[in-house]
Amino acid sequence: MRKYAEYAVEKTLELLAIDSPTGFTHMVDDYVEREFQALGYATKRCNKGGIVIDLGGEDRNDGLLLQAHADTLGGMVAEIKGNGRLRILNLGGMNANNIEGENCRVYTMKGDIYEGTFQLCNASLHVNPNYSATSRKFDVTEVVLDELVESAEDTKALGIRAGDFVCFETRSRVTEKGFIKSRFLDDKLSLGILMAFAKYLKDKALTPARRLWVHSTVYEEVGHGGSASVPDGVTEVISVDMGCVGDGLTCTERMVSFCAKDSHGPYSHVIVKKLVQAAEKEGADYAVDVYPSYGSDADCSVTAGYDVRHGVMGPGVYVSHGYERSHMDGVENTLKVLKGYLGV
Repeated sequence: MRKYAEYAVEKTLELLAIDSPTGFTHMVDDYVEREFQALGYATKRCNKGGIVIDLGGEDRNDGLLLQAHADTLGGMVAEIKGNGRLRILNLGGMNANNIEGENCRVYTMKGDIYEGTFQLCNASLHVNPNYSATSRKFDVTEVVLDELVESAEDTKALGIRAGDFVCFETRSRVTEKGFIKSRFLDDKLSLGILMAFAKYLKDKALTPARRLWVHSTVYEEVGHGGSASVPDGVTEVISVDMGCVGDGLTCTERMVSFCAKDSHGPYSHVIVKKLVQAAEKEGADYAVDVYPSYGSDADCSVTAGYDVRHGVMGPGVYVSHGYERSHMDGVENTLKVLKGYLGV
């Protein structure tokens, strides 16, 4: 599955190049729809955003839905300040300290794009004696536009207003040792993995024994991505999302992770057990962990009232909601488990 892991990373880099903070995902929807259609799969665009893809399969009464979210963290203009700079608020779990000094883009309602940098207010150390002592929060930070603006009127004249989306640089790269580093690997890396798995099925002319769908969701970062659009006949929903890496957990970036419980409660023991069996069958390096601060699209599907078993799996990702890192081995191990789980 190594060549499909490489394809997954190629697609991930293309996804990462498309700005898609939660609530502003039309461009990434266009890309996802186009890519799956190019592979020959039927797609359906959801009313609230997101794409459902039919990968085929035989048993329509025991369907499996694989979810991965295309929306990311980001920001929104909350105020144009008197000096022409922007106070923003976070979209999803973005922390101000994680994006300080990062380049960003502001998308206006008219479709114009303006560049800037997210900074602490009064950011020069030679001027601000409280620089190190200041707690980084959104009320003491600002977007400094790369425009000749000195007042709120100057900035408003550009067409910028409250409600405009602010998108941050990803700084995506892949190292010679196979590490994948970028903002927003959560969850574009797993969406790239599902694209690669779809290509694997198509290249090998494989038909799963059970009906298989993929849902490229949006609004996951604010908690309702997977709350709709579960196809009829689905009995299991698995979110292919980031596997957590950190203190108290056993997963590394080179492994595939299965979540037994998150902040919403336990996942289906039936699914966790089958994921472990698939990993062992395919020789995939895996970990089973409990995530202390986590939620998923699969949680949303169950909370929305769908009568399905639910689970979460994905490649290990370190520094979640920051400058994230994974590894090619984790991507390959995730693909191996999907192969084993579906028996293809």
